[in-house]
Amino acid sequence: MLEEVDGFILTEMPYKESSKIINVLTKEYGIIGILAKGAASLKSKNRVATMRLSYAKFNIYYKKDKLSTLVSADIINPLKNIRSDIFLISYVSYITELTYQVYKQSESKEIYDNFITTILKIEDGLDPLVLTNILEIKYLEKLGVLFDLNECVFCKSLQGIATISADAGGFVCQKCLTNEIPVNPKVIKMIRMYYYINIESIKDIKVEESIKKTINNFLDIYYEKYTGLYLNSKNFLKSIDK
Repeated sequence: MLEEVDGFILTEMPYKESSKIINVLTKEYGIIGILAKGAASLKSKNRVATMRLSYAKFNIYYKKDKLSTLVSADIINPLKNIRSDIFLISYVSYITELTYQVYKQSESKEIYDNFITTILKIEDGLDPLVLTNILEIKYLEKLGVLFDLNECVFCKSLQGIATISADAGGFVCQKCLTNEIPVNPKVIKMIRMYYYINIESIKDIKVEESIKKTINNFLDIYYEKYTGLYLNSKNFLKSIDK
């Protein structure tokens, strides 16, 4: 049946001479494959709207658990600021690949809302690193490896949290410190805020550079140790940052 769905193109691959198959994260059906006939042609009216990293409205013949067929596509937001900046493209490419992998493990509709909202906040000029880290922390729960946000990983104390350690697997209190380096208390506060905040409610971002760097470094190591995800886009993003 013919349906209209909103979605973001996660991947695209050529099909035959002038067509392509796009994998789209949709609000209505999660990730679906869509055959876009002729969309690879320069003359196709659907060419731009079916490119990777496009946020669009798709009219499709939907087939559950099969390849749907595209009728037409219209851009919802052209994401001009993102597309004109290789730095922002790198962030969006990473969170797109990450979202694809996370959704395959946890088919939660909340993933779509958080992902799209993050993309639009980046487009609006908000800090891409902070937004990416917020999304990463929220995704840890979907992956089943979120660390405890309140207590020490060793003694389970709720008091005197002194640092966050990827090697230890979470927060460490003052009494249990061994080789871990204490962090600014703001780091602990911000990590908790990253998890609990509603991304849609974010209007401005002001986080000290040292705090951002500490949180990002922790998440990089934590993801490597506990998620089993190895994303090429993450390595490219790191090289761009450097």
